[in-house]
Amino acid sequence: MPDYSNLSVLIVDPNQGMRASLHNMLTQVNITKVDHAVSSATAIRQLGTKSYDVILCEYDLGGSAENAGQDGQQLLEDLRHHRVISQWAIFIMLTAEGVYSKVVSAAELLPTDYILKPFTVDVLSQRIGRALERRANFLPVYQKIGQGKAREALDACLAAETSQPRYATDYARLRAELLVSLDRHAEAEQVYAAILQSKPLGWAQLGQARCLSHLGRHGEAQALLEALVAANPKFMAAYDLLAQCLRVRGNDEAAKQVLQDAVAISPHMVRRLRHLGDVALAVGDVAGAEQAYKQVVAKARHSEFRDPSDHVNLVRTLVKKGDATAASAVVRDLERSLRSSAGTEVCRAYAASMVLELKGDAAGAAAELAKAMNKLAEATGMSSNVKLGLAHSCLVNRMDEQANALFAELTADPNSGVSASQVLAICEQADRPELVKQHHANLDSAVDAMVRQAAEKSRQGDLRGAVEVLHLALQRNPEHTGLWTVAATAMLRQLADVGWDAALFGQCTALLRRIREHNAEHPLLPGLLTQYVAIRKQHGAQLAAAHPAPQPPAPAPSTSPSPSAA
Repeated sequence: MPDYSNLSVLIVDPNQGMRASLHNMLTQVNITKVDHAVSSATAIRQLGTKSYDVILCEYDLGGSAENAGQDGQQLLEDLRHHRVISQWAIFIMLTAEGVYSKVVSAAELLPTDYILKPFTVDVLSQRIGRALERRANFLPVYQKIGQGKAREALDACLAAETSQPRYATDYARLRAELLVSLDRHAEAEQVYAAILQSKPLGWAQLGQARCLSHLGRHGEAQALLEALVAANPKFMAAYDLLAQCLRVRGNDEAAKQVLQDAVAISPHMVRRLRHLGDVALAVGDVAGAEQAYKQVVAKARHSEFRDPSDHVNLVRTLVKKGDATAASAVVRDLERSLRSSAGTEVCRAYAASMVLELKGDAAGAAAELAKAMNKLAEATGMSSNVKLGLAHSCLVNRMDEQANALFAELTADPNSGVSASQVLAICEQADRPELVKQHHANLDSAVDAMVRQAAEKSRQGDLRGAVEVLHLALQRNPEHTGLWTVAATAMLRQLADVGWDAALFGQCTALLRRIREHNAEHPLLPGLLTQYVAIRKQHGAQLAAAHPAPQPPAPAPSTSPSPSAA
């Protein structure tokens, strides 16, 4: 029998008898470092202070107030999403056979293993041993990732796909995820496509759709996700991404329906309910937004990941509804029920300012807003949504300097998700046409400066530097159509003069698709497509070795050379 004496195990199960039975089984295989958690909340608290070699988690955690309806799969997703456990943590789900058949095909984030009940000591020992063997296989790659050596980890995954065929699909998935982390979405999309050629795996279809969406190919991503949801209605993560794609394409009503369908199937995921509230509010469905945000506040009450901005969202909705009494009650609940912190104080003061403004107390509203802005510098993890809301309130209260500082911070951060077009929309909502005009001028000036900077680098022969500047400009201004052709031209020149770069080629392909979808008659498009085809021919060997590159859509019959011919 393997020596498990050094292993530490956390048992997560609300049933005292089952915890005792599992503990006894572990003792029989010489595992004595065992702790218990009776709920998802206690498990999160324990995992936040101590790491375990193995987590044995019951799928059905029960509907108690403490668990708030959360199941083992949702606990796993919370642990991964908030990075409470490492990539190499062994998480084994204990479940009945009937539940397993429903869960395994619909889960994006899979546990290390499932053990179907009832099971014996021998089965438990074998599964733990198998999980340890798997971890030992992947640990060198995980360690490289932990050390920041992503490119070395990529090479190791690629080699292991051939040398360890038993784990080939797992290594391919890890390689795709690494490529995504390096912003090489075009290559990652091709890895997912190759996986799908051998087996229609839901997580691979979702991964491919994510890459397509990131590359601006939202229509293709939407079609893929609609097919995935139709084939597997329980694949909840597909609903979330489908709603995002629909919103990007301007179809908020359809996005709201998708999220409502998802909530009807799986009503306990707080992040999904929060998204539903956002979409409902965006389409003017105040009642729907109120219902969703109330559920978020209620379900998050027992969570270790409570966010005071959830109360802000509910207050914002009640203020829009004109219900000052209910909004004031939510502010009081925020004050009573959340731990004191700079972030909590920002949200409390912001929520209070909205209520006072609704009551007609402009001076009181401005005073509370000033408190929120003064505390904002001390707060960490404040969402872009809250910051945009604060900026809007600042504009309404003529605190333009503070609003502009927030706009500058958000648009300079590529991870904020805030674009220049959203800033303009906030100014319009605040009924500040003079600021709309000013921001338009500032935007054009900033883009012109970056284009000139890129042109200067190009003249000096630094083609990579020119592309990097334009890539940053695109991140900050993704809807600035004038940048698209400038960036595509620079990318094509680098590929032609410097040499092959698979990631850059994928980015260029996606950009050409976007240009064509926006304006198939763009006067510069024929010349760009001619260069594109020439580069494909020039680097045909590299393309063939790395999988066929994604293609821009076929041109209309009357236009110039088609990249689909390459």
